[in-house]
Amino acid sequence: MDAGDEFVAHYAAGRERDRLTAQPSLELVRTQVLLQRHLPPPPGRVLDVGGASGVYAAWLAGLGYDVHLVDPVPLHVEQAAALGGFTAALGDARRLDEPDGAYDAVLLFGPLYHLVTEDDRLQALREARRVVRPGGTVAAAAISRYASTLDGYYRRFVDRPGFVPIMRADLRSGQHRNPTGDPDFFTTAYFHDPAGLASEIAAAGLRPEVVLPVEGPLAWAPDLGRRLADRQQRELVLEVLAVVERDPAMTSATGHLLAVAHR
Repeated sequence: MDAGDEFVAHYAAGRERDRLTAQPSLELVRTQVLLQRHLPPPPGRVLDVGGASGVYAAWLAGLGYDVHLVDPVPLHVEQAAALGGFTAALGDARRLDEPDGAYDAVLLFGPLYHLVTEDDRLQALREARRVVRPGGTVAAAAISRYASTLDGYYRRFVDRPGFVPIMRADLRSGQHRNPTGDPDFFTTAYFHDPAGLASEIAAAGLRPEVVLPVEGPLAWAPDLGRRLADRQQRELVLEVLAVVERDPAMTSATGHLLAVAHR
Protein backbone atom coordinates (compact mmCIF):
# COMPACT_ATOMS: atom_id res chain seq x y z
CA MET A 1 0.00 0.00 0.00
CA ASP A 2 1.55 3.33 -1.01
CA ALA A 3 1.19 6.58 0.93
CA GLY A 4 -1.80 7.76 -1.11
CA ASP A 5 -3.69 4.48 -0.69
CA GLU A 6 -2.86 4.45 3.01
CA PHE A 7 -4.36 7.84 3.82
CA VAL A 8 -7.45 7.14 1.67
CA ALA A 9 -7.94 3.88 3.57
CA HIS A 10 -7.57 5.75 6.87
CA TYR A 11 -10.35 8.17 5.98
CA ALA A 12 -12.51 5.56 4.27
CA ALA A 13 -13.11 4.12 7.75
CA GLY A 14 -15.42 7.11 8.33
CA ARG A 15 -13.65 8.72 11.28
CA GLU A 16 -13.56 12.24 9.87
CA ARG A 17 -17.27 13.07 9.67
CA ASP A 18 -17.81 13.35 13.42
CA ARG A 19 -14.30 14.31 14.50
CA LEU A 20 -15.05 18.04 14.62
CA THR A 21 -18.72 17.90 15.54
CA ALA A 22 -19.33 15.01 17.96
CA GLN A 23 -18.50 17.39 20.80
CA PRO A 24 -17.48 21.07 20.87
CA SER A 25 -14.16 21.25 19.03
CA LEU A 26 -11.59 23.99 19.55
CA GLU A 27 -10.10 23.26 16.13
CA LEU A 28 -13.48 23.93 14.50
CA VAL A 29 -14.48 26.96 16.58
CA ARG A 30 -11.13 28.68 16.28
CA THR A 31 -10.78 27.96 12.55
CA GLN A 32 -14.19 29.51 11.99
CA VAL A 33 -13.10 32.62 13.91
CA LEU A 34 -9.93 32.92 11.83
CA LEU A 35 -11.75 32.40 8.54
CA GLN A 36 -14.30 35.07 9.36
CA ARG A 37 -11.41 37.39 10.09
CA HIS A 38 -9.53 36.75 6.85
CA LEU A 39 -11.96 35.65 4.13
CA PRO A 40 -13.61 38.23 1.87
CA PRO A 41 -17.19 38.79 3.03
CA PRO A 42 -20.08 36.85 1.47
CA PRO A 43 -21.33 36.50 -1.11
CA GLY A 44 -18.30 35.07 -2.82
CA ARG A 45 -17.09 31.84 -4.39
CA VAL A 46 -15.09 29.49 -2.16
CA LEU A 47 -13.32 26.31 -3.27
CA ASP A 48 -12.85 23.90 -0.37
CA VAL A 49 -9.99 21.62 -1.46
CA GLY A 50 -9.69 18.48 0.63
CA GLY A 51 -12.91 19.51 2.36
CA ALA A 52 -13.61 16.01 3.71
CA SER A 53 -17.20 15.43 4.79
CA GLY A 54 -18.17 19.08 4.35
CA VAL A 55 -18.11 20.56 7.86
CA TYR A 56 -16.56 23.86 6.76
CA ALA A 57 -18.30 23.90 3.38
CA ALA A 58 -21.72 23.60 5.00
CA TRP A 59 -20.91 26.33 7.51
CA LEU A 60 -19.64 28.68 4.79
CA ALA A 61 -22.66 27.99 2.60
CA GLY A 62 -24.85 28.87 5.58
CA LEU A 63 -23.07 32.23 5.80
CA GLY A 64 -23.97 32.99 2.19
CA TYR A 65 -20.92 31.80 0.24
CA ASP A 66 -21.16 29.84 -3.00
CA VAL A 67 -19.07 26.78 -2.10
CA HIS A 68 -17.68 23.90 -4.12
CA LEU A 69 -15.87 21.06 -2.33
CA VAL A 70 -13.37 18.62 -3.80
CA ASP A 71 -11.82 15.66 -1.99
CA PRO A 72 -9.97 12.50 -3.06
CA VAL A 73 -11.92 10.18 -0.72
CA PRO A 74 -15.19 8.89 -2.25
CA LEU A 75 -16.85 8.49 1.16
CA HIS A 76 -16.12 12.12 2.00
CA VAL A 77 -17.66 13.35 -1.24
CA GLU A 78 -20.74 11.21 -0.65
CA GLN A 79 -21.13 12.54 2.90
CA ALA A 80 -20.55 16.15 1.83
CA ALA A 81 -23.02 15.96 -1.07
CA ALA A 82 -25.69 14.61 1.28
CA LEU A 83 -25.54 17.80 3.36
CA GLY A 84 -26.83 19.98 0.53
CA GLY A 85 -26.30 23.71 0.14
CA PHE A 86 -23.07 23.34 -1.86
CA THR A 87 -21.59 21.13 -4.57
CA ALA A 88 -19.05 18.35 -4.08
CA ALA A 89 -16.88 16.25 -6.37
CA LEU A 90 -13.88 13.95 -6.35
CA GLY A 91 -10.67 15.84 -7.00
CA ASP A 92 -6.93 16.03 -6.48
CA ALA A 93 -5.42 19.19 -4.97
CA ARG A 94 -2.50 18.92 -7.40
CA ARG A 95 -4.74 18.89 -10.49
CA LEU A 96 -7.86 20.94 -9.93
CA ASP A 97 -10.53 20.74 -12.60
CA GLU A 98 -11.37 24.42 -12.22
CA PRO A 99 -10.82 27.48 -14.43
CA ASP A 100 -8.20 30.12 -13.73
CA GLY A 101 -9.20 32.86 -11.29
CA ALA A 102 -12.67 31.44 -10.69
CA TYR A 103 -12.80 31.76 -6.88
CA ASP A 104 -12.61 34.54 -4.33
CA ALA A 105 -11.03 32.19 -1.80
CA VAL A 106 -9.51 28.72 -1.72
CA LEU A 107 -9.22 26.54 1.38
CA LEU A 108 -6.58 23.83 1.66
CA PHE A 109 -7.63 22.05 4.84
CA GLY A 110 -6.04 18.64 4.49
CA PRO A 111 -3.93 18.43 1.33
CA LEU A 112 -0.79 19.80 2.98
CA TYR A 113 -1.12 17.14 5.69
CA HIS A 114 -0.88 14.21 3.31
CA LEU A 115 1.28 15.42 0.42
CA VAL A 116 4.54 14.24 1.91
CA THR A 117 6.91 15.61 -0.74
CA GLU A 118 7.63 19.29 -1.10
CA ASP A 119 7.09 19.11 -4.86
CA ASP A 120 3.54 17.82 -4.36
CA ARG A 121 2.76 20.44 -1.72
CA LEU A 122 4.05 23.20 -3.97
CA GLN A 123 1.96 21.86 -6.83
CA ALA A 124 -1.18 21.98 -4.66
CA LEU A 125 -0.39 25.53 -3.57
CA ARG A 126 0.26 26.58 -7.18
CA GLU A 127 -3.08 25.13 -8.19
CA ALA A 128 -4.77 27.09 -5.40
CA ARG A 129 -3.04 30.22 -6.68
CA ARG A 130 -4.16 29.48 -10.25
CA VAL A 131 -7.86 29.11 -9.44
CA VAL A 132 -8.15 32.03 -7.01
CA ARG A 133 -8.76 35.49 -8.45
CA PRO A 134 -6.05 38.19 -8.31
CA GLY A 135 -6.09 39.55 -4.77
CA GLY A 136 -8.06 36.53 -3.57
CA THR A 137 -7.35 34.60 -0.39
CA VAL A 138 -5.78 31.17 0.09
CA ALA A 139 -6.10 29.67 3.58
CA ALA A 140 -3.95 26.59 4.09
CA ALA A 141 -3.96 24.40 7.18
CA ALA A 142 -1.01 22.30 8.30
CA ILE A 143 -0.26 20.00 11.20
CA SER A 144 2.27 21.41 13.63
CA ARG A 145 5.71 19.79 13.79
CA TYR A 146 5.17 19.27 17.54
CA ALA A 147 1.66 17.83 17.38
CA SER A 148 2.68 14.26 18.06
CA THR A 149 4.94 15.29 20.95
CA LEU A 150 2.13 17.23 22.61
CA ASP A 151 -0.38 14.46 21.90
CA GLY A 152 2.16 11.91 23.09
CA TYR A 153 2.50 13.40 26.56
CA TYR A 154 -0.94 14.86 27.14
CA ARG A 155 -2.76 11.78 25.81
CA ARG A 156 -0.12 9.37 27.14
CA PHE A 157 0.65 7.88 23.74
CA VAL A 158 4.31 7.75 24.78
CA ASP A 159 3.40 4.86 27.07
CA ARG A 160 1.97 2.80 24.21
CA PRO A 161 4.03 0.43 22.05
CA GLY A 162 5.56 1.92 18.93
CA PHE A 163 4.77 5.59 19.53
CA VAL A 164 8.13 6.97 20.65
CA PRO A 165 9.92 6.18 17.33
CA ILE A 166 7.07 7.92 15.49
CA MET A 167 7.40 11.00 17.69
CA ARG A 168 11.17 11.11 17.25
CA ALA A 169 10.87 10.93 13.46
CA ASP A 170 8.30 13.74 13.48
CA LEU A 171 10.61 15.98 15.49
CA ARG A 172 13.56 15.18 13.26
CA SER A 173 12.02 15.56 9.81
CA GLY A 174 8.29 16.21 10.00
CA GLN A 175 7.72 12.99 8.06
CA HIS A 176 5.04 11.16 10.03
CA ARG A 177 4.66 7.41 9.49
CA ASN A 178 2.63 4.94 11.52
CA PRO A 179 3.85 1.36 11.10
CA THR A 180 1.87 0.25 14.17
CA GLY A 181 -1.54 0.47 12.50
CA ASP A 182 -2.98 2.12 15.62
CA PRO A 183 -5.52 4.67 14.28
CA ASP A 184 -4.90 6.95 17.26
CA PHE A 185 -1.42 7.56 15.87
CA PHE A 186 -2.83 8.99 12.61
CA THR A 187 -1.67 8.04 9.12
CA THR A 188 1.05 9.01 6.64
CA ALA A 189 1.51 12.78 6.80
CA TYR A 190 3.90 15.71 6.85
CA PHE A 191 4.11 18.02 9.87
CA HIS A 192 5.15 21.65 9.23
CA ASP A 193 6.97 24.24 11.23
CA PRO A 194 5.75 27.84 10.73
CA ALA A 195 8.79 28.99 8.75
CA GLY A 196 8.61 26.02 6.42
CA LEU A 197 4.92 26.57 5.77
CA ALA A 198 5.44 30.26 4.97
CA SER A 199 8.39 29.39 2.73
CA GLU A 200 6.37 26.89 0.69
CA ILE A 201 3.54 29.37 0.26
CA ALA A 202 5.94 32.01 -1.03
CA ALA A 203 7.68 29.50 -3.31
CA ALA A 204 4.29 28.74 -4.90
CA GLY A 205 3.94 32.39 -5.92
CA LEU A 206 1.51 33.43 -3.20
CA ARG A 207 2.00 36.40 -0.89
CA PRO A 208 2.01 35.15 2.72
CA GLU A 209 0.10 37.31 5.17
CA VAL A 210 0.33 35.37 8.44
CA VAL A 211 0.83 31.91 9.94
CA LEU A 212 -1.30 31.42 13.05
CA PRO A 213 -1.68 28.72 15.68
CA VAL A 214 -5.20 27.31 15.54
CA GLU A 215 -5.80 25.67 18.93
CA GLY A 216 -2.63 26.92 20.61
CA PRO A 217 -1.62 25.30 23.91
CA LEU A 218 -5.25 25.11 25.02
CA ALA A 219 -5.86 22.15 22.70
CA TRP A 220 -4.96 19.78 25.53
CA ALA A 221 -6.73 21.62 28.36
CA PRO A 222 -8.84 19.45 30.70
CA ASP A 223 -12.62 19.75 30.31
CA LEU A 224 -12.19 21.75 27.12
CA GLY A 225 -15.39 20.44 25.53
CA ARG A 226 -17.41 21.55 28.54
CA ARG A 227 -15.85 24.99 28.45
CA LEU A 228 -16.55 25.42 24.75
CA ALA A 229 -20.18 24.44 25.29
CA ASP A 230 -20.56 27.35 27.72
CA ARG A 231 -20.81 30.70 25.90
CA GLN A 232 -18.85 32.74 28.45
CA GLN A 233 -16.14 30.12 28.80
CA ARG A 234 -15.86 29.80 25.01
CA GLU A 235 -15.45 33.54 24.65
CA LEU A 236 -12.70 33.48 27.27
CA VAL A 237 -10.87 30.67 25.46
CA LEU A 238 -11.01 32.61 22.20
CA GLU A 239 -9.89 35.82 23.93
CA VAL A 240 -6.85 34.04 25.38
CA LEU A 241 -5.92 32.51 22.01
CA ALA A 242 -6.22 35.89 20.30
CA VAL A 243 -3.49 37.10 22.67
CA VAL A 244 -1.35 33.96 22.40
CA GLU A 245 -1.32 34.10 18.58
CA ARG A 246 0.57 37.41 18.68
CA ASP A 247 3.63 35.76 20.26
CA PRO A 248 5.79 34.07 17.60
CA ALA A 249 7.37 31.92 20.29
CA MET A 250 3.97 30.26 20.83
CA THR A 251 3.07 29.61 17.20
CA SER A 252 4.30 26.01 17.11
CA ALA A 253 2.66 25.05 20.42
CA THR A 254 -0.51 23.90 18.71
CA GLY A 255 -2.05 20.97 16.91
CA HIS A 256 -2.64 22.87 13.66
CA LEU A 257 -1.31 25.93 11.89
CA LEU A 258 -3.34 28.15 9.58
CA ALA A 259 -1.53 30.16 6.90
CA VAL A 260 -3.32 33.00 5.13
CA ALA A 261 -1.97 34.22 1.81
CA HIS A 262 -3.08 36.16 -1.25
CA ARG A 263 -2.58 36.00 -4.96
